Amino acid sequence: MRVLGIDYGDSRIGVAVSDPMGWTAQGLETVKSKDGLRKAIERLMEIIKQYEVKDIVIGYPLNMNGTAGPRAERTEAFIKKLLELGDFNIVKWDERLTTVSAHRAMNELGIKASNKKNIVDTMSAVFILQGYLDRQSRNNI
Repeated sequence: MRVLGIDYGDSRIGVAVSDPMGWTAQGLETVKSKDGLRKAIERLMEIIKQYEVKDIVIGYPLNMNGTAGPRAERTEAFIKKLLELGDFNIVKWDERLTTVSAHRAMNELGIKASNKKNIVDTMSAVFILQGYLDRQSRNNI
């Protein structure tokens, strides 16, 4: 069973999926949500069905002091919409600094600035999901 990783944003949603063994995260795509959340959620549901996902890890945007702000409230509303469409186990994952890590990785890979906007959300979803998978692996030892 695969796990889906999501980096939810107002205009783009980064999506990653685990391998069948639940060891590694691979970036899938960035879903545009700027044109309407309904279409974006439809695309996510297609991905969920295609990969037979039951567990979803969603980046949870906390402030640096650990408090939840307006961005977290929008993420909660997004989670609620997903739960209305299926019986998922949703895990909120602290996403502080994942975008920073994604940008750092892209710099190390030599990715051009013009291409970063198109993949930063997907890479952030990979970092979110891989963090979760690593914790699950450590807990199972």
